[in-house]
Amino acid sequence: MFTGIIEAVGVIEKMEIRGGNIDFTLTCPFTQELKIDQSLAHNGCCLTVVNIQDDRYVVTAINETLEKTSLSQWEIGTEVNLERCVKMGGRLDGHIVQGHVDTTGKVVSIENKDGSYFITISYESDDFVTVPQGSITVNGISLTVAKSENSGFSVAIIPYTWEFTNMKHLQIGDKVNLEFDVIGKYIATIIKKQIGNE
Repeated sequence: MFTGIIEAVGVIEKMEIRGGNIDFTLTCPFTQELKIDQSLAHNGCCLTVVNIQDDRYVVTAINETLEKTSLSQWEIGTEVNLERCVKMGGRLDGHIVQGHVDTTGKVVSIENKDGSYFITISYESDDFVTVPQGSITVNGISLTVAKSENSGFSVAIIPYTWEFTNMKHLQIGDKVNLEFDVIGKYIATIIKKQIGNE
């Protein structure tokens, strides 16, 4: 379980293809605090630490993960938003994030609003919805929906988030990982079942 509050940005140092899977080797400021078998969100995708050596650690993305997320587009030098799992008894500063990417979206526009940024993202699935002032996770970042449309939404990024995450590297057309609000997903599923039974 995560909150969508990014702790640090990691960097892809090495990639090894193993069948349909990829082992990613990264460096980050808190590598020395990690443990093997620990869950760590990478751009919102929960991956397990499988090896640690000096200031580097390794996670494995299986083929299903690569197909459902933007991880297949990573390359050496890619900066990745990182968050360790939430500690029980701590403050939930963002919102409830599972680390399970629902779908990917595409960056449609990026507007500089005098220091803050307004980003519009589209997605193709009809299974998910957003609501204004609701929560959405983009590349692991807990954000508030500023504008909601069918198969799309916009978020406003404050200067701090822009500077200390990988959002500043986004370009129009980029693929991003999306995790929709878990409560909203339950409600949408219940409504669909009720409509289907009528």
